[in-house]
Amino acid sequence: MSDEPQQRSQGWAPREPEAGPRPDPAPAAGPRTGRRPGPGTGAGGPGGPGAKPNRRQAAKQKRKQRTGLRRLLPTWRMVLGTVLGTALLLVGLFALGYFLVEIPSANAAAVKQSNVFLYADGSRLARDGDVNRENVALEHISKDAQHATLAAEDRDFYSESAVDPKAMLRAGWNTVTGKGRQSGSTITQQYVKNYYLGQEQTVTRKVKEFFIAIKLDREKSKDDILEGYLNTSYYGRNAYGIQAAAQAYYGVNARDLTVGQGAYLAALLNAPSEYDVIAHPENRAVALARWNYVLDGMVKQKWLTRAARDRVSFPAPRQARISAGLSGQRGYLVQAVTAYLTSNGILDEDTLTRGGYRITTTLQKSKQDAFVQAVNDQVMDRLDKENRKADTYVRAGGVAIDPSSGKVLAMYGGIDYTKQYVNNATRRDYQVGSTFKPFVFASAVQNGAQTQDGRTITPNTVYDGTDQRPVRGWNGTTYAPENEDGESYGDISVRTATDRSVNSVYAQMAVDVGPTNVKKTAVALGLPADTPDLTASPSIALGPATASVLDMAEAYATLANHGRHGAYTLVEKITKDGSQDVRLPAQDDVRTADRQAVSREAADTTTSMLQSVVDGGTGQAAQNAGRPAAGKTGTAEEDTAAWFAGYTPDLATVVAVMGQDPDTGAHKSLYGALGQSRINGGGYPAQIWAQFTRDALEGTEASDFDLELQPGAEEMYEPDDETDDPDATAGQDDGGTDGDEDTGGAGGSAPASPGGRTPGQSHTPGRTDGHTPGHTAGGTGTSAGTTGGTPTDGGTTGTATSGTTAGTTTGGGPTDTGTTGATAGQGPLSGLTPRRERR
Repeated sequence: MSDEPQQRSQGWAPREPEAGPRPDPAPAAGPRTGRRPGPGTGAGGPGGPGAKPNRRQAAKQKRKQRTGLRRLLPTWRMVLGTVLGTALLLVGLFALGYFLVEIPSANAAAVKQSNVFLYADGSRLARDGDVNRENVALEHISKDAQHATLAAEDRDFYSESAVDPKAMLRAGWNTVTGKGRQSGSTITQQYVKNYYLGQEQTVTRKVKEFFIAIKLDREKSKDDILEGYLNTSYYGRNAYGIQAAAQAYYGVNARDLTVGQGAYLAALLNAPSEYDVIAHPENRAVALARWNYVLDGMVKQKWLTRAARDRVSFPAPRQARISAGLSGQRGYLVQAVTAYLTSNGILDEDTLTRGGYRITTTLQKSKQDAFVQAVNDQVMDRLDKENRKADTYVRAGGVAIDPSSGKVLAMYGGIDYTKQYVNNATRRDYQVGSTFKPFVFASAVQNGAQTQDGRTITPNTVYDGTDQRPVRGWNGTTYAPENEDGESYGDISVRTATDRSVNSVYAQMAVDVGPTNVKKTAVALGLPADTPDLTASPSIALGPATASVLDMAEAYATLANHGRHGAYTLVEKITKDGSQDVRLPAQDDVRTADRQAVSREAADTTTSMLQSVVDGGTGQAAQNAGRPAAGKTGTAEEDTAAWFAGYTPDLATVVAVMGQDPDTGAHKSLYGALGQSRINGGGYPAQIWAQFTRDALEGTEASDFDLELQPGAEEMYEPDDETDDPDATAGQDDGGTDGDEDTGGAGGSAPASPGGRTPGQSHTPGRTDGHTPGHTAGGTGTSAGTTGGTPTDGGTTGTATSGTTAGTTTGGGPTDTGTTGATAGQGPLSGLTPRRERR
């Protein structure tokens, strides 16, 4: 055998080089030493090519192979460590908080301070009263009242811990997801907030409340905590504690509260002022729902049997007794400012009632005094309550707003807050009547609406004003509204229908525009979306909605401001304890931000029509303001309220005269009041408006409206066949049938020519009404006016003299019958018939 070393040949063969970096060359062979390869180094050793890695090495190698997204995921050791670390941290923080937070003494708010309200010029408006509080022991509070409170606020109070984490999380989630702000607090937590802390919504206060509640629950009995809660809660009417509330609402002691009374007081805890059904009768349904919730909770907890619950009737609270310091208008103004602050989330009610705030309002004393004087001069001083029972029903409310800023400059709430507790300027329980009609027309222009036969709605569009004419194009039940006094008008322009407040025209217009669009426009102008009876149906045009005087003033101010809406404001500045400023919301934080609610064209064209109402329609009494003015009258159903809503370029004001029984609070008709057969918006409300507007703007320069009108609205056209005779309306034969149906005219109107006139009619600018229809049997005849046309069968021959047109009609249709009529024209607007008082 050769002495040369033998090459190993098992499976060895040259291979193609692999891609990638080449391995370093093997070191040159050295002299043989005769030593055997050590373990893990030879070919057959553990570390050699054929060796199997041990388990530890395999696991390490596997961990090193985490790639892609797996590298971003924590390992179970990391997760476990994080959970344990967090738990230890929370336990440590809890222990630290528990030992560091002490139960403090009663807060300074336990002795309430007064709030000071100022006019815009800094002069004193009012100071709210002292605290009405009387603490009583738990045994001096009826069990029914105790159980009612638990049913309303914390049904598991006696069995639960001081805090309820699940409820807190649920409340937080509901708040975040837009289901309304909810406290999630137990009665213990609420008591801590009322007595030891304050009402501010901060994290620090909530943390303190959490730990103090836990400590208090360990140191005091449940009865002690419930007693403290009942004695510190605010119930409205300046009443702190259930004893003061029992006296304020029912004139009884807390020990004598019945099931129904206790349930109502418990319901008040949720919204003390809003659920006062005397101060806010419009919220009665919501308050009753809460009251029923409390009673049902008592049954569920077995504190009341179902039979006993069914026997409980709602106990109406008595009229409020007000501090003399809030007499006259002061109480109404304080109430309105308070509602503004709480509804806009500037201050919550509990915080505000604890006092220490100096509130500067937007109200101007001179204008406030002028409003009171106008109401007294025009209405209150003329009442004879001893000889006319209807005069005892008379109430009045009013609001004036600066259209350019949205600031409320004056408000009339009633004769005296200590005598009439309800603020007539802010209540929402009287129908607004025809003051709603301008919103329908504004919506028509805003949406480019057309009649049923395709004519764009403008002030000159002709409609059928027949009394009780069924609306067309409505898929709901038949609706045929009655005009005031049952009067029919035949073909009539929108402008004149607005002057005369013709219901049949505006109900049809609401359908043409779309009731949903009308509602959207009203809300955009300033009416709250939840206004009672603001429903998307043809009747919306007649004003069944029960918006407040303040709501209507805000909407009319938007029209005056060329369609630009900014939510009203009552507050200029607030300071706490004389120094600390309270942040007021920016425009985009309040209910509706400053924005273009409707186009300028829509608002200004509406203003143009409302000027006509004042110049020669139902609102002529407003001319006594001595200013360019636009406005609309309105009357509630059964004459329970009469309205005038109007504006100059500088001031928007709404006035309402209402009827209410002074004892029962029921709405009453105003028939016979002030010695009049009826009260309408063009009477006393317009007279109040005119005097107030004249005095409020005295010393300022009068300015004209700067209007940009809808195309076709600049000139005024009237149908030549207009008449007040229901038996001679256009498009009807002597049998009274609607000829427009036969000629294809939808919506009760004959097709119009480009001028907004009905074909077959001639028109003379400046001509006054005093003509009779010139066509019969479906409108087949032609007419000749004072300057055009040749009389034919069925036509009219007329002669104009001093604004009076005498017309003679010769029958040329199937009936061969004619009528003769003569009417004197009057008023400053040419082409319009004499105006009559309308709603």
